[in-house]
Amino acid sequence: MQDTNTLVQVAPGAAPVADQKEDAPRVVPRTLSNRQKAAIVVRLLLNEGADIPLEELPDDLQEKLTHQLGQMGLVDRITLDAVAQEFAEALDSVGLSFPHGLAGALDAVDGKIGSATAARLRKVAGVRQIGDPWQRLREIPTEDLAAMAQAESTEIAAVMLSKLETAKAAQLLGHLPGPVARRITYAISKTANVTPEAVERIGWSLAAQLDQRPSQAFADGPGARVGAILNQSAASTRDGLLTALDEEDSDFASVVRRSIFTFAHIPARVLPRDVPAILRGVEQADLVTALAGAAAEDDKTAAEFMLSNMSTRMADNLREEMSERGKVKQSEAEVAMTQIIGAIRALVDEGTITLIEEASED
Repeated sequence: MQDTNTLVQVAPGAAPVADQKEDAPRVVPRTLSNRQKAAIVVRLLLNEGADIPLEELPDDLQEKLTHQLGQMGLVDRITLDAVAQEFAEALDSVGLSFPHGLAGALDAVDGKIGSATAARLRKVAGVRQIGDPWQRLREIPTEDLAAMAQAESTEIAAVMLSKLETAKAAQLLGHLPGPVARRITYAISKTANVTPEAVERIGWSLAAQLDQRPSQAFADGPGARVGAILNQSAASTRDGLLTALDEEDSDFASVVRRSIFTFAHIPARVLPRDVPAILRGVEQADLVTALAGAAAEDDKTAAEFMLSNMSTRMADNLREEMSERGKVKQSEAEVAMTQIIGAIRALVDEGTITLIEEASED
């Protein structure tokens, strides 16, 4: 076994080690380089069970650290305590820590600067960035991942599918045509010998495609934007515009129709248990006006759906107020219904409730 005495050096002015008694405790720490000190700190933290993200270091530093760990041998307790103390003092003196490089800075200000500026700077940063490219890919919408999977080779798509969480991978398969999904699923069986380096290169290549995409001026698609506008429009205006869209572009009109959510859609899209939460966000006067002004059959069905999914006492009080209100102008009823739809949309945006997805006609 290596003699631990060789790990101790004498400080200037101290008595030589040879002059000390053989059984005397060592009191002088080793003189170490910064790289050796870093290796000791890393080893100490790992021994204590700390989760150190060493993979975020540049490749050359990971390699140097690993080599240094293999060269350290034994370290006496005096030296260990001295390094730990120095490390603790260095941490105490740190006032602020900034991210590493332009890529790290972009991650830190993600969502805080303009999308166009961020896209331009990511191109400057280059394809090779700090961190895990797959983490960024996991955060993009499933529809975008499906488009990337279809544009890449089957083998690349198989690696992508393997790196996603199970739930998101299942969603991705659901957005792919059947034959494509089957080919990609089978190709996973051929990925057993893919090296980590290859997986990382694939991740950076796919992440680079995100940076090369032009920045979008609108967060929502055209169909969703038109649908949101028509949600706030009068029924006569909405029906007339949808008819015109059917004549101009039936496919786009179908997308718009799927984005429209009106008072009549409440029974099919809202869970019964969410009705009380919706009512808390609507003024009593608007609720009475909307329910009393429901004239079309679909609107009457929606009104009855809401009345049947609230407390009996509240429903009775509303029915009494509706009776006292009498006939309601259509324009007033539509404004009140729009207020209810706005309350539902606000709860959906907050994540308080979730709308039932409409079944696809396909």
